[in-house]
Amino acid sequence: MLLQGQTAAISGAASARGIGLATAKLFAAQGARVAILDIDEAAAQQQAAALGPHHLGLRCDVADKASCQAAADRVLAAFGQIDILVNNAGVTQPVKTLDIDEASWDRIQDINCKGVLFLSQVFIPHMQARRRGSIVCMSSVSAQRGGGIFGGPHYSSAKAGVLGLAKAMAREFGPDGIRVNCVTPGLIETDITGGKLTPEMRADIIRGIPLGRLGQAADVAGIYLFLASDLSAYVTGAVIDVNGGMLIHG
Repeated sequence: MLLQGQTAAISGAASARGIGLATAKLFAAQGARVAILDIDEAAAQQQAAALGPHHLGLRCDVADKASCQAAADRVLAAFGQIDILVNNAGVTQPVKTLDIDEASWDRIQDINCKGVLFLSQVFIPHMQARRRGSIVCMSSVSAQRGGGIFGGPHYSSAKAGVLGLAKAMAREFGPDGIRVNCVTPGLIETDITGGKLTPEMRADIIRGIPLGRLGQAADVAGIYLFLASDLSAYVTGAVIDVNGGMLIHG
């Protein structure tokens, strides 16, 4: 098993059809003890219990530094160490540039980008002390192509910020043995997209995807596993596309 004896904290991991929960299940199957962090405490506890008795479900508002610190303290108290942090939590909003108000801008930026900073800040000192750790951050194809199907420009901006932040952390903490990488999914069928695609929209999107299908949560979870494990021991500062070829770089 790729993660035997390791521990992982995954934010935004309580949603039934989400990438975070698919990742939690995969990590647990690969031997990791998993802390599911989510704004919905009851759901986090329920999903952690479903994984088994050695896992943990905690409330964590990633946009609140004190909430992140409290969650980290409980994870370290329960597990004694942290090997893997998956900054997965995120929200979107399908609005146009001229319709973005200040509160919406702040909410999208705070959860998608500032939350990556806060949660990384509370776990990195422990990783530094052990001189090892893998941090994986959720960005989006929206950051690369300047917009997506469901995310507005403030979402693209926040996810582009994640790319810059992760690369900067990779440079800063590489000497401490900490790897930091990003995943940029395309259109993944989750609770965010569920029910919002008409058959016509789906067919039109799939025509632009060389692999001929929309992504599933498990497709992203597999890349998270690669980046969390020693299979990627010499990979840091990387951005891995998971989009079926929707965006092929030159």
